[in-house]
Amino acid sequence: MCEREQSSASPAISPTGEVELSSTELRYLVRQPIFDVHNRLHSYELLFQLQSNGPAGGRGAHAMRAILDDILLYGLDKLTKNLPVFLTCSAESLTEPFVTVLPPEQAILGVSEQLQFYPNMIKSCRKLKEMGYRLAVEDFSWGPLPHVLFSTVDFLKLNPEEFGDIELARLHKLIGENSITLIADKINTQDAYRRAREKGFIYFQGFYFCAPEFIQKNKVPSNKLFHVELLHQLRSDPLDLKKLAPLVKRDTSLVYRLLKLVNSPLCAIRQEIHSIESAILVLGEETFRRIAMLAILSELNAGQPAEILYMALIRARFCELAAAGCSLNSEEQYLLGMLSLLPAMLCRPMEDLTNELPLRPEIRKALLGDPILERSLLSWIEAHERNEISRAYAIADLFGLNVQKLEQFYVDAILWEAVVAKGT
Repeated sequence: MCEREQSSASPAISPTGEVELSSTELRYLVRQPIFDVHNRLHSYELLFQLQSNGPAGGRGAHAMRAILDDILLYGLDKLTKNLPVFLTCSAESLTEPFVTVLPPEQAILGVSEQLQFYPNMIKSCRKLKEMGYRLAVEDFSWGPLPHVLFSTVDFLKLNPEEFGDIELARLHKLIGENSITLIADKINTQDAYRRAREKGFIYFQGFYFCAPEFIQKNKVPSNKLFHVELLHQLRSDPLDLKKLAPLVKRDTSLVYRLLKLVNSPLCAIRQEIHSIESAILVLGEETFRRIAMLAILSELNAGQPAEILYMALIRARFCELAAAGCSLNSEEQYLLGMLSLLPAMLCRPMEDLTNELPLRPEIRKALLGDPILERSLLSWIEAHERNEISRAYAIADLFGLNVQKLEQFYVDAILWEAVVAKGT
């Protein structure tokens, strides 16, 4: 079982640069991507909640102040790679000057459909619009009359499956008249993605990109299998340079990616590297192993949305950071997180891939979804990514995971990934 540690009494920066979270007011942060019709990353949504007593948590003015304080503490640019960001706002934060600490060119303020739109709130929304902020109505549902903010908002987020063809046709007409952009939300399968595109949507939020349609073949293509063979070599200890270096050199694109990563700020070395052998000697085996693995997975992910690789990096770093408190091997957990999205990269079922990987039987079982201790951290972050709060809490309870620490590690992993992504 994982140890249950208590975090510090108030938010602070630890000597290692990690953000310390309060044990009484846990900031629950989730980052979800939004794509355009070409599968390019358009923006992120940051989902925050103040968790005072379990999944129900706290909301309102106090919660929003704490959330904005965290955003400033972490750095909005680091959380979102300087992309536009959607943030759901409370009624209080819209009528008081909380959100104006955010840059209007980047922040898109989300307004829940469930809020009561009193005249004072409508006036505040229009004032924010005049200040340069964009507004979005979230969880939009069709009412008997056009929404009171139709003339003010820039985005409507909705689940296309909840609308009929006639309703959508009417909605498309109204948004065209008001220059509003639709975002299809809760798009978690390729079928849902196709249906949303057919209904005229060009922006999508959900995890359809992690659930590709598998190619109906049993074998991994030889060019991809070559990269899997490299992963085999990278797990040997010590590295066999006579076998490894010639394999890496066979792939010009891989060599370029690897040297680019090695020469990036991620490694912070004082001399340029020009060969695979010198990279191994200067970096040391363990650092080289990490960098090479990232370069290989970048190649495996070629042709797929880059966000898949970014998510794999966050999972890997999160599992590594959290492993120590669970008596799990940090290197093995890093690898587990990194490989967890291999099916999305290769469009192959995990069952076809695990036999190609030199892993312990328990790690193979974890990749295949068995609910064992080795998979506990991966299961938690998968639930967390989808904002399935109750499921994340249930996993934490089952395996004795310390939620405060997990939340901290998740944010640390996002900030770490922002640095690593610059080199990919």
